[in-house]
Amino acid sequence: MTRLSAHRNVSILVVLAWAWLIGPTLLEAAKRPNVLFILTDDQRWDCVSLNPRSVIATPSIDRLGHEGVYFPNQFCTTSLCSPSRASILSGLYAHAHGVSNNFTEYPKDMPTWPRALQVAGYETAYVGKYHMGEENDDIRPGFNYFVTHKGQGNYFDTEFRFNGGERRVVKGYYTTVVTDMALDWLKQRKGTKPWALIVGHKAPHSFYYPEAKYTHAFDYVSVRYPESAFHLDDNDLWYRQRLDTWHGIYGPLFDYRKKWPDRSAEGVKDFAAMTRAYWGTILSVDDSVGRLYRFLKENGQLDKTLVIFTSDNGLLNGEHGMIDKRTAHEPSIRIPLLVRYPGLTRPDQPRTVRQMTLTVDFAPSILDICGVSPLSRTHGRSWKNLAMGLPDPQWRTSLLYHYNYEKQFPYTPNVRAVRTEELKYIRYPHGDGKPDRHKADLFDLVRDPGEMKNLIEDPAYAGKATAMEAELRRLLHQTGAEPDTMPIDEGVKKEMPDAKIR
Repeated sequence: MTRLSAHRNVSILVVLAWAWLIGPTLLEAAKRPNVLFILTDDQRWDCVSLNPRSVIATPSIDRLGHEGVYFPNQFCTTSLCSPSRASILSGLYAHAHGVSNNFTEYPKDMPTWPRALQVAGYETAYVGKYHMGEENDDIRPGFNYFVTHKGQGNYFDTEFRFNGGERRVVKGYYTTVVTDMALDWLKQRKGTKPWALIVGHKAPHSFYYPEAKYTHAFDYVSVRYPESAFHLDDNDLWYRQRLDTWHGIYGPLFDYRKKWPDRSAEGVKDFAAMTRAYWGTILSVDDSVGRLYRFLKENGQLDKTLVIFTSDNGLLNGEHGMIDKRTAHEPSIRIPLLVRYPGLTRPDQPRTVRQMTLTVDFAPSILDICGVSPLSRTHGRSWKNLAMGLPDPQWRTSLLYHYNYEKQFPYTPNVRAVRTEELKYIRYPHGDGKPDRHKADLFDLVRDPGEMKNLIEDPAYAGKATAMEAELRRLLHQTGAEPDTMPIDEGVKKEMPDAKIR
């Protein structure tokens, strides 16, 4: 036997041994995977039962983490539907992609990860709530198949538009209907192309209407206001000014014409009913995830598919006196993220990634995992190595949060914030270039995870506040947000806005 033949035989044996060790599942996963991206609306990070704070049982969602990767520290970069969805598609902050409110269309010429997959040979589809371009239900670039509706849609009997053509009301509960349509598309597919499907849920966006079978699912759960709801003395005046607005706990819940007092029996009852209804809508989402999982498994596609479950942003449910999102507080910016794909980790070897990950990381991560060239510009980073258990010493240790004041919803000022694992620093710049008129926030997340005590005027934290301000400026510069243009904050207004509910 020649030396060349011997080397060749040894190489073959090594390859065979490697294949035997990792098993056929990982060999199959080494091929370009399908992508199933499941997106909910306004789902808090503590509303999946992998989180110890959750009162909701979500076994189907949890299974993705039990067989894949759980990211307990996933954050949005703007806690508002359209800007966050644009960041998910583009990997860019709102000041870069331009969708800074819920009325702006995603720029037609701006790249997205579905568009990149389509160019790379994927068959792509979007089914459900898209919510960029309020009155636009046309097909968007990057999708071979597109089913959506104008605006928010309804929990029952929504009018959908099918692939840019027919509009018709589809009877039934939104979560079930969208899942049916997603499964229909998967079932009718032909050929061997890899596919990418985004399923956009309405749930658990307000106003909350659970499916009939879940209307009383949480009647047994005692619901109280969060501890921070009435501890606002350390915070700026705007916290208290918004208490009796549409986005405050003294204001309306289900009916904006009805006022209810804060701590009366009636007020507590209404708050509890709202909270239970919110939880109830998530139970139907869990059912949906289970149906999609079963289909993939029964059709031999489960281990060939990158399954991602996440939300666009979180939600304040009474914390700091707020019923809303938009702010940089933890319930507003922290969202669930669970990922299943044997190309990242074997189903019998689940992993938890505790580094801070962001909505702008989806585009680079998905394209990296699928073996497709990255977008030309992105603020995010691929978490593929983290998900595989590999070290990434350059991973971020701080994150930037960015929100611009909305005239139609004048309850939250401009927000610029930086968060580390230990601290959070929040500024509320006025927008006219003058010194901030609102007091900043500084929270010690280790000692005070509920953000109860604003330390911005505590002399012991003065040095940390200065360092966090410097880090905020560094991140604004790094993401191209200098000069940092923003609208002038007109202050909190108490009347119900004329704009549609969102």
